[in-house]
Amino acid sequence: MTRNADPEREILRRVAPFAAPALAVSFIGGAAAGGWDSGWSAALGIAVVFANAAVNALSLARAARISLQALYAVALGGFVIRMAAIVGLLFLLDRFAFFSPLAFLLAVVPATALLLAYEMRLLAGGLGAELQIASPREQVSP
Repeated sequence: MTRNADPEREILRRVAPFAAPALAVSFIGGAAAGGWDSGWSAALGIAVVFANAAVNALSLARAARISLQALYAVALGGFVIRMAAIVGLLFLLDRFAFFSPLAFLLAVVPATALLLAYEMRLLAGGLGAELQIASPREQVSP
């Protein structure tokens, strides 16, 4: 593994190839379970999860270059804002006749859980380990 100063961007690069197959599976599964409208709603849910992951990764990478305080603010505040945006989008889309909130949520919730599990697996595998601060015992004295 190469050293990378932006583990957030690396996670996004590794997650991106799964977006199109997940869209297709959710569309087909939703359409099979509840018709075309459910298929489109489920596919929209997957698109929202991927967009959320992209915004998260890019905003964290940007904040990490500014300061630790900015990183913490974006990590905590950004989560609340992005979740509120997803809920707001759910209510906005619910006004359209084709939209199925159930299909949307049945796609968003498991996709988010799978995405988080994959990110944890990447981090447990060492992605971003080079960013850990060495303990004073590990530092070489002059």
